[in-house]
Amino acid sequence: MKMRVLAKDIKDYAGKEISLSGWIHRVRELGGVNFIILRDRSGMVQLVTNDEIDFNLESVVTATGDVHENEKAPGGYEIQLKNIEMLAPAAGDLPFPVNQDPANIGLENILDNRSISLRNPKIRSIFKLQADLMRYFGEYLRGEDFTEIKSSKLVGGATEGGTNLFRVEYFDTYVNLAQSPQVYKQTMVSSGLERVFEISHAYRAEKHETSRHINEYVSLDVEMGFIQDEMDLIELERNLIKYMFTRVKENNQKELEDWGATVPDPELCDKIPVIPHEQAKKIVSERIGRRVFEINPEAEVVICEWAMENYGIDLVFINEFPRKKRPFYTYPKGLKTMSFDLVFRGLEITTGGRRINEYKMFQEALPKFGLTEESLGAYATIFKYGCPPHGGFAIGLERLTQKILGLHNVKEASLFPRDRKRVTP
Repeated sequence: MKMRVLAKDIKDYAGKEISLSGWIHRVRELGGVNFIILRDRSGMVQLVTNDEIDFNLESVVTATGDVHENEKAPGGYEIQLKNIEMLAPAAGDLPFPVNQDPANIGLENILDNRSISLRNPKIRSIFKLQADLMRYFGEYLRGEDFTEIKSSKLVGGATEGGTNLFRVEYFDTYVNLAQSPQVYKQTMVSSGLERVFEISHAYRAEKHETSRHINEYVSLDVEMGFIQDEMDLIELERNLIKYMFTRVKENNQKELEDWGATVPDPELCDKIPVIPHEQAKKIVSERIGRRVFEINPEAEVVICEWAMENYGIDLVFINEFPRKKRPFYTYPKGLKTMSFDLVFRGLEITTGGRRINEYKMFQEALPKFGLTEESLGAYATIFKYGCPPHGGFAIGLERLTQKILGLHNVKEASLFPRDRKRVTP
C-alpha cells in the first residue's frame, strides 16, 4: 500500500506516483478531459483523467497517479489519474452545497444541515482558527506558571448568584448546569495553586434571540492569586491578547484570508485604553448626541470606534463598574468595583475583576444581594479559612472568533450552537 500524501504536499512529489484520499469536492467534464477536485484536511488537489466520471459529490475515494506541474491547478500541481478507488459512495441528494461560498447561503440553512455544512472548507476554517485560539491561550498561560484545571459542570446552586440556570434531573434530586467555573477557580487559587485556567463549556438559560448570544458557549477562564486590583488582571489580559494575536498573524493567514479578515496589530495592544465606566458613558453620550445610562450594545460599538480613532486599535478596557451591575463577589471600591470588561470591535468579549477574599466582607456582601451563606454551601469555606487576594476573567471563545473573522452571528462560531430553538444536531 502506497503512503498517503496530503494535498498540500504534492509539490514535493513532482514526477512521482502518489496516492491521496479524501472527498470529491467538485467535478468538471470538458469534452473528453475531466477534472476532479479532491479535498482532504490539508486542502485541495486537481485530478485529471480521460475516463468517464461516475461519482457523486462528497464520495470518499483514494486516488493514485503521477504528479505534474500545472500553474492553473490549485497549488500549481495536479495528478494525472491512474486509478481511483471508492471507499464510501455518497448519495446523490446532497442536502447542502458543500462547494459553494457560504456567504450566499442563509444561516438557518447552514445550521439546519450542520453535519454536512461543516465540510465546507470556508466554514471549517472557522474552527481551525478557533482550535488554534484555544492552543495559544493555553500556551501563554502555561508560560506564566498557570495550571490548567477541569471542573464539574453539574452544580448544586447558582455559581454567580443568578437565576438563569438550566435545571437537570440528577438521580432523586435536581442540579444545575454551571454558569461558569467561578467557585472552582477560586477554590484552586486558595488551595495553593495560585494561578489556574480552564477551557470549558458554560451554560446560561437566558431567553435571548440575538446575534451575540448562545446558551452554551466555551469560556476561556483565568484566575490569579496575590493581586492588588483589576489593573493586574487587565495587564495580564493585555499581554495574553497580544500573544494570541501575534500567533494568529504567524500561523493563521489562510483562515484570515478565507474571511477577508485581519487581527489588530499586536504591538498596539500596549495602547488599549482603560476607561472608567462613567467616562465611557460620557464619551458615548457626546458622540451620539444623547445621554446613555449604560454600556449597551450600541455603546460598545461607539466606544470601539472612539478607540480606533484615538489609539489605532478597536479594543477598550472599561473598568470601575457600579456595584449594582456586578456579581456579589466583586471587590467593592466605594460605590464602584474593581471590575472590568474588554470590548473588541463593538462586542464585549471579557468580563472580570478582583474578588472578595476576606470572610467578613464576604458575609457583609451577601444580604445586599439577597443571598445567605447557607444558600451558597461550601463556597463560604474558601474565605473562612484563608484565601489570598485574587481575581480573574473569562473570554468568550465564540465571540472572540466572531470578531476576529468578522462573522455576522456568534452562532457561526459555534460548532453545534444551542439557543432557545436549536438542540440538534
